[in-house]
Amino acid sequence: MTNGREAATPGVVAGSLNLGDEALNERVGRGLSMVEETLYAHLSQGDEILQDKVMHLVRAGGKRFRPMFALLASEYGDKPMCEDVVRAAAVVEMTHLATLYHDDVMDEASRRRGVESANARWGNSVAILAGDHLLAQASGIMAELGTNTVKHFAETFGTLVTGQMRETVGAQGGDPIAHYTRVIEEKTGVLIASAGYLGALHGGARAEYVQALRGYGHAIGMVFQIVDDIIDLFSTPEESGKTRGTDLREGVFTLPVLYALGEEGEVGERLRALLTGPVTSEETLHEALDLLERSGGRARAAADAAVWAQRARRHLEVLPEAPATRALDALVRYTAERLG
Repeated sequence: MTNGREAATPGVVAGSLNLGDEALNERVGRGLSMVEETLYAHLSQGDEILQDKVMHLVRAGGKRFRPMFALLASEYGDKPMCEDVVRAAAVVEMTHLATLYHDDVMDEASRRRGVESANARWGNSVAILAGDHLLAQASGIMAELGTNTVKHFAETFGTLVTGQMRETVGAQGGDPIAHYTRVIEEKTGVLIASAGYLGALHGGARAEYVQALRGYGHAIGMVFQIVDDIIDLFSTPEESGKTRGTDLREGVFTLPVLYALGEEGEVGERLRALLTGPVTSEETLHEALDLLERSGGRARAAADAAVWAQRARRHLEVLPEAPATRALDALVRYTAERLG
């Protein structure tokens, strides 16, 4: 349940983009190519001792959802896909990559985007410094975009750090559902919201559109994370491409688990006895997954995701009818389809 496990998105893979409109596909595709060029131009420079470490995750690829959303958001202004929009999109992606380096250290992860994680390959100190260098490069680009962007990102990164701290410290006797929700708002929702805000702002969109896209980004980020947490528990590796129960193995209790743990009756009681920390044996994992299947945790978590999806749609009501609006609405629908 961390920002480190990226949410899946429709049509956002290298060399393939389907937003439901050919002209929009072409514009956003060109924009993404420029974002990629910007990433490589800024991150491949500097001392050679940095380059392979900093470029490690850039070269590994990724869906680039955040920059794609920033480019889409710029469609609502009079300067869509302009140079400043591309720069802002690159800043968001650099910040996201930096959090992945740092998350992998904290989670002691061994793999990332199908390759060995930086911390596993070079050690924790190098991985942390690589993430710091990404933030330094992002800061340089932000300076070119103006003080408003710098101020916005200072607030955004402060929220990201607060979310990581909150997750690390734990609920501390408070409501675990409220704690989970606040953590993913701070770790996932805030940066996707920032992509929408900066894309619209630098694209020259009206103030009400800027705020609507920021709100949509926050809400869709929540949907993605909750849905990913459901998929981690209830989908087969063939369906999700991931090992089932990864969060349980790491001792991370996500929304479906938290709801199940709070249930009365045999299932809830057994889960509370079973899940006292990281799940280290396959036998325990299989029993926990079976109990979760029998619980109401999945249904309640899915209902929460549906609430956030509806909030995302309400933000779209502010926006004009346009190919970009239809693409963003399709993105909300796609999240529901992922749950079957």
